[in-house]
Amino acid sequence: MILDEIKKANINALKNKDQNARAIYSVVMTKAMLETVKKREKEEELTDADVIQIIQKTIKELTDECQSYKNAGNNEQASLVEKQKEILSVYLPKMLSEEEIYNIISSQTDKSIGNIMKYFKQNYAGKVEMSKVGEILKKFN
Repeated sequence: MILDEIKKANINALKNKDQNARAIYSVVMTKAMLETVKKREKEEELTDADVIQIIQKTIKELTDECQSYKNAGNNEQASLVEKQKEILSVYLPKMLSEEEIYNIISSQTDKSIGNIMKYFKQNYAGKVEMSKVGEILKKFN
């Protein structure tokens, strides 16, 4: 499971005294723990797809944070945040290309927006940006 890999990486960062890596691993592990609690209330388990969603959301937050630092002229802090994004991006699956998305949509018999979006959410969660699916889907309709 991805979360186990992150925990091991956190231990290695602790041994190597890498405070920047430890900070971002701690953020992800805390978010995962909170999600686990929410899932248990529904009698569900935390999955890799959930962890991928957490990582993607965290990377988006880091992107905003980095931009804020750049706007404020704090390039040193911005570079630390960029390193944190690189650390987390290792755990994300390869995203589908526009061509792959196009081919998947082409292979579907029902190309209605609702059905295609539902299909991608069920089968490609974390591997595709839904906004990109929507853009490509507009070419069909």
